[in-house]
Amino acid sequence: MSASFLDDPSSLEGPSSLEGPSSLEGPLLPPEPSPPEDPAHALLARLADLRGTVTALVEHRSTDDPTAHDPLRGLYVPDEAVSHLLSTWRDATDDTAAPPGALDRWPHGVDDRLARTAARTRLTDLDTAVLLIAVAPDLDRTFEPLYGYLNDDVSRRRATVGLALDLCGVPAHLAAARARFHPSAPLRAHGLLTVEDADRPLLSRALRVPDRLTAHLLGDDAPDAALLGGLTPIPKPPPAAGHDEGFAERLAARLGEGPLTVYLREHREGDALATLAAALPAAGLDALRWSGAAEHVPELLREARLSGRAVVVCGLPDRPGPMVAELTAATDVTVLLADPRPYDPQWSAHDPLVLQAPRLPAGGTAVWRAALGPGADAFDLAGTVAPYHLGGDRVGRAARAAAALAAFDGTPLSAAHVRLAARRQSASGLEQHARRIEPAVDWRDLVLPAGPLAQLRELTLRARHRDRVLGDWRLSAGGGRGRGVLGLFAGESGTGKTLSAEVIAADLGVDLYVVQLSSVVDKYVGETEKNLERIFTEADRTDAVLLFDEADAVFGKRSEVKDAHDRYANLESAYLLQRLESFDGIALLTTNLRANIDDAFTRRLDLVVDFPFPDAEQRLALWRHGLAHVPRVDGLDTGPLARDFELSGGAIRGAVVTAAYLAAGRDEPVGAGDLLEGARREYRKAGRLVPGEANW
Repeated sequence: MSASFLDDPSSLEGPSSLEGPSSLEGPLLPPEPSPPEDPAHALLARLADLRGTVTALVEHRSTDDPTAHDPLRGLYVPDEAVSHLLSTWRDATDDTAAPPGALDRWPHGVDDRLARTAARTRLTDLDTAVLLIAVAPDLDRTFEPLYGYLNDDVSRRRATVGLALDLCGVPAHLAAARARFHPSAPLRAHGLLTVEDADRPLLSRALRVPDRLTAHLLGDDAPDAALLGGLTPIPKPPPAAGHDEGFAERLAARLGEGPLTVYLREHREGDALATLAAALPAAGLDALRWSGAAEHVPELLREARLSGRAVVVCGLPDRPGPMVAELTAATDVTVLLADPRPYDPQWSAHDPLVLQAPRLPAGGTAVWRAALGPGADAFDLAGTVAPYHLGGDRVGRAARAAAALAAFDGTPLSAAHVRLAARRQSASGLEQHARRIEPAVDWRDLVLPAGPLAQLRELTLRARHRDRVLGDWRLSAGGGRGRGVLGLFAGESGTGKTLSAEVIAADLGVDLYVVQLSSVVDKYVGETEKNLERIFTEADRTDAVLLFDEADAVFGKRSEVKDAHDRYANLESAYLLQRLESFDGIALLTTNLRANIDDAFTRRLDLVVDFPFPDAEQRLALWRHGLAHVPRVDGLDTGPLARDFELSGGAIRGAVVTAAYLAAGRDEPVGAGDLLEGARREYRKAGRLVPGEANW
């Protein structure tokens, strides 16, 4: 090989950066070579050839070296060495012939890991030779003293730039040869070689091969230690009904043509990953899925080059520019990026192929059934998982968690186990802006007339089947409108609005998040909208019910603009109107004064549920429901209380709690006097006159 370097200096040239292959680079191997049985054996065979070359060079230099047998050679410069160097300079000619020990017997056509690494990273023959020379001391310690002799310094026992060029028979003054050690050249840009001692002249700088590359060449496929904790497996492809097969097939065909950088904008977390899980196997590609820090991207790209795998990053950091720029610049590696944000051209000068990831249908019953196994047939799986929009990997994790919960309880897998596991997988950053409530009620806790109760059940029906109706049946209004479910609960305080929201969340098997207005409303212009946007963004990707209590404080009517305050207040309302249209989650608004809600908001709501003040019959049912689990005296009649005290459901509960404390203090069951005192206190709290005691 070295003879060709001298005969044709242009063969030294090759790709000096990551921009693409050069027509002058070294020969590439077939795309799918059959790996040798023992990678270490092939590498050691190469070292045997290198050992002969090193020996020849040592013998060549020691022939006329007067200090060759000096035991202190390399520790000082004697007069004989100075005279020898001067005579060498005087006899110097323009002859660039290789020394006798040059790599003229370099093996060509060898199919081993070094050759395949060179092909993947577009190394020239000279690059490959330098790589072998640099890695030799890490594989065989006998190279160290010989390298020390050739470096004329016993303490420098690694190859240097000058020594590597000498062993390859390449004159050190050739610019093309020196360029192979430039930071933008493949050896260094791909993280395959480190040139140390930057303060030394170039020819005396030491060469070091990273431990990960050495291990790979010897057959170790364990990923770099810097990547541990950031690599996660690609989930198995979902069943055919769970994704857009046509899109996945087109993407697989394009990936099979060669390295490609793709940016998939996903509507909801998990959409892109489901598509990639189907497209990558179809393209015959394995992938490294990265969820770690951007600082380890160089190690990630090197691992991808060594193993011939693609890089998948789902969910970019808050400031994605540096990470995207570094990944998209690696044009020799297939890089697949996914994020809900639109691609920003300012992130990178190397624009990827930007695509919209197909929307993964809600429910995903086939995906859940495949993950849960035979136990999924014991209950209504479709109705259980319909409210959840989890990605394929999240579904698998939720299925494993549900199985673990069932095993802990010692019972067969049930819908309750699946709901609990899915709810935990859907946790998000909403708790930073809202109060989380884990529902502990059901429909039996609601005492309402038939009309409002039917509307509440319709809300849960809409939440379960919105993707089928609005998506599959194409009944979405278009214009970028989302598939959210929006409802308004209007009624006096204590009539059951918040309780109804909790019941709906419980029926859907999701958590309830009550928005704290103190964390939303800000006195500075524009900050309220930013806080609301954070809440809506989190709610869009979370399976939960979002409750705006006392919503008229935020969704109030727009007013005539008389000053700057009115103008900015109307801007806030306009933002909310636009954001509600694109919302994909479940949002419920409650108000005591329906007239204060802007009509434009009302038009965008799916249902408006009016909660009437309970009549005497409903108040009786509320008293009985409140006392259902409370010890009470025999024959206790709550009919007079329901008839004489016009209390809301919340006030009746407060009266029952007061009566329970009074009875507990006496260590007796609750009696009529305790309930009467509780009802009177609720009247006094409301500033109302307490009815007379004639009927008692």
